[in-house]
Amino acid sequence: MLMNAERSSRLKTESMTSACLLASVYLIYLFSNPHLTSYYDYTLRMAEALLAFRTGIDYSPPEWLNEMIPGDGRYYSAFPLGSVLSMIPAAIIRKAGMIGSFPGPVIAALIAAASALLLFKISGSYLDATWQRVLMAIFPVFGTWMWANLAFGGAWQIALGLAVLGQLGALYFILIRPRPFIAGLFFALAFGNRTEIILLAPVFIYLIYRGNDEIRKRWRSIDRFVIVPVILGIATLIYNHLRFGNIFDFGYAHIPGVLEEPWYEQGIFSIHAIPGNAYAMMLEPWERIGHSPYLVPSGFGGSIFISSPYLLAIFRSGATDRTLKIISWISILLLTGVLWCHGNTGGWQFSYRYAMELLPWAFLIMLESGRNRMRSYEIVLVVASIAINAWATYLFLRSGYFRLSG
Repeated sequence: MLMNAERSSRLKTESMTSACLLASVYLIYLFSNPHLTSYYDYTLRMAEALLAFRTGIDYSPPEWLNEMIPGDGRYYSAFPLGSVLSMIPAAIIRKAGMIGSFPGPVIAALIAAASALLLFKISGSYLDATWQRVLMAIFPVFGTWMWANLAFGGAWQIALGLAVLGQLGALYFILIRPRPFIAGLFFALAFGNRTEIILLAPVFIYLIYRGNDEIRKRWRSIDRFVIVPVILGIATLIYNHLRFGNIFDFGYAHIPGVLEEPWYEQGIFSIHAIPGNAYAMMLEPWERIGHSPYLVPSGFGGSIFISSPYLLAIFRSGATDRTLKIISWISILLLTGVLWCHGNTGGWQFSYRYAMELLPWAFLIMLESGRNRMRSYEIVLVVASIAINAWATYLFLRSGYFRLSG
């Protein structure tokens, strides 16, 4: 009876902590951006078109949506089908007259809250103290460039946020609470919003494979995992063909003027882009100016380690599960290789926004290298990372120094 009472108390504490974490992250993200709607609603417009059984809009978009692609009397976006499908609920709500403009920052707050909850749940397999689990859970959402970029709430940032959430959900429902079909749904959410994440399909399949002792259970679980991603993949190829006449054409090169931009001289993807991306992500410092606020990020890149010093913990030695740590590093290297080959380093951003999709794997590596508790210096680095990103978020979203110009 005492054991049951203790377990009940622990579950109650877990539930209360989870609820408080959800509410706190949601409200802080919502407060971070003074504008609760976004002009950059590419995916919402495409979702509304899809509800009308069209792949594009049949009216001229506003001038600020300069990445819309004209063709055959309609306008299309370069966002993949998964990003469009993700906005179907918002499109239905707007069609019902319950919202007006694109509630991007609100959606971003929901993504951040859900991500923090999954991070908290995953950390429970590694850390004993609840407060340390909370601190680790809020690190990616408040102690990295994810905060300033996701809270901006444009279609690009929402897609990255959903890619993070999708990977976290897939990892949780494979490693912590095995549910292969639900894991497949989350994986589809991830690569549906950021196509390069499809490269990690073998990684997730291997994690499922090694998590089952019986051969029959292994293949049954893998079948359940892949069914939704395969359907989405086929649907995406059809969607591409209907828009651009080629199943492998996602439309990016069709954006007016994009191939005339200097960073795409060698093509959308090229090894020539690697030095610029590597510098922007790993080394680019903040700038000193002669007036307030004196020390500022550039607005077009910045070292992820300067922006988030606790991230250096990924280089610690040791692991509770060496194979999982190696797999996490392989995932980071695969995604980074693709990101660094992209001609544009990310445009308007704090630090290197594309690296948001690396955070689930960096989080796993940090947990794997830990020893059931956080040391004092780690706590200091997490607090410092949160302070740096709070300042950056203020500069980008609430101060007059940076304009909300996307």
